[in-house]
Amino acid sequence: MRRLFGSVRAKAALGATAVVAVALVATGIAVLLVLRSNLTGQTDLRAEIAAQNVASQVALDVPYDKLHLPDSDENPVQVVTEHGRLRAASDDLDAVTGTATTAVRPASSTPDHDHGDDHGDDHGDDDHDNDHNDTGHSDNDDPPRGEVSHDHAHFSSGTATVDGDTADYRFAAVEVTNGDDDTLIVYVGAPLTTEQSAVSTVRSAMLIGLPVLLLVVAGVTWLVTRRALRPVEGIRREMAAITASQDLARRVPEPGSHDEVARLARTTNETLTALEKSVDRQRRFVADASHELRSPIASLRTQLEVGAAHPELLDVDGAVADTVRLQQLAADLLLLARLDAGERPGAARIDLGELVREEVSRRHAGRVPVTVQAVGGLEVDGSRGQLARVIGNLLDNAQRHARSGVEVSVRERNGRLVAEVADDGPGVPPGQRERIFERFVRLDDARTRDEGGAGLGLAIARDVAHRHGGTLTVGDGSVFALDLPAPRSQDSPQARSAPA
Repeated sequence: MRRLFGSVRAKAALGATAVVAVALVATGIAVLLVLRSNLTGQTDLRAEIAAQNVASQVALDVPYDKLHLPDSDENPVQVVTEHGRLRAASDDLDAVTGTATTAVRPASSTPDHDHGDDHGDDHGDDDHDNDHNDTGHSDNDDPPRGEVSHDHAHFSSGTATVDGDTADYRFAAVEVTNGDDDTLIVYVGAPLTTEQSAVSTVRSAMLIGLPVLLLVVAGVTWLVTRRALRPVEGIRREMAAITASQDLARRVPEPGSHDEVARLARTTNETLTALEKSVDRQRRFVADASHELRSPIASLRTQLEVGAAHPELLDVDGAVADTVRLQQLAADLLLLARLDAGERPGAARIDLGELVREEVSRRHAGRVPVTVQAVGGLEVDGSRGQLARVIGNLLDNAQRHARSGVEVSVRERNGRLVAEVADDGPGVPPGQRERIFERFVRLDDARTRDEGGAGLGLAIARDVAHRHGGTLTVGDGSVFALDLPAPRSQDSPQARSAPA
């Protein structure tokens, strides 16, 4: 179970479901609120229209018991004075809340200024005319009329019991004055049954549909994610098989799509290719190093065994030469190991021309003379020992292959420092110009000339150049060019020429 819910498919399905659930719940709440608001507004409008109708009758001084009231089930009515005294109500109204008074039957009239007291129980056309004459109006005047308030009606929520059935209502309150200038408030309710039914229906539909929709979203997300991640599972299985078999020649399957998974597969295969080359290179390095170490060790052992048995036959010079060769080879292997481990060069400021002249001066006893043309003051940042090793390896290589002389130059070119070592030897064939920088690689001609050489000098020189942000290449005429970045703009002193 933990593995199932820890998978990417499960996380994607749960995440998508959670997002959709939040969105649907928020949308559902908003829909319900808007629906309820709209339906309540329609209910208020119906109640206001009915209240305006009753208020118009009151304004015309229609007697309270003669008011034409709407059906009690649809619109329960109360006519109340501004002091909260009930003057008229629907006949079937048994109880009411949410209005100015809970009374449902008008109180007995008393002589006052209220509209109902002026007319008593004997309301009729004649009495109505006489009452108005008593107020000062002549028989020829128009009957007095009140006024319905033009302000917006006020609304409230409450309940009403009509014929024993209780329901929720929205009440509209409209203010009106009658002909006697008495202020009354007409309350008319409209049932909320339709609104409640519609909201309940929508809410029920959402409660039923939401889980179903979430299940659909979770299922579709699960299936889509599973299909999308199927190539990833294939990559994982193949990588596990490669790890178990240690066969770096195998490759993971690459899907035909052009999405991120396909790019992951291609990158994985590229990584496997680079890893395979690195492992093969390391294996060859170990094999070649073992072979190169075996020769001087075996020679040294033989000489020592002969010397132990026959001291007069001990070749001391040969033993020393084999020991020096073994020491140099061990130093080369140690330097290559440090370079492969990513050792960063130092940050010393070095005069490249001066460094070249120092290395040339150490080789006065060389087979052929060396001529130096170096511009002074050209400095580089790096390890003095490693750069001296590069210059020294290039000089040794040139002196081994030169016929009559070697030329070394140091100059600035295009904002970079270039040290070139050229000899007048046969040169390097174009097809071998990259191969000679591989480790333990020696051309056939070099093998005849270079006794004791292990084929590591040029490989070390190129690796050191790369570690210093430069390059080492070979061109026509056996010209080896070391290109290094300049730390800052250099001056251009006069070139110097000195034979060695």
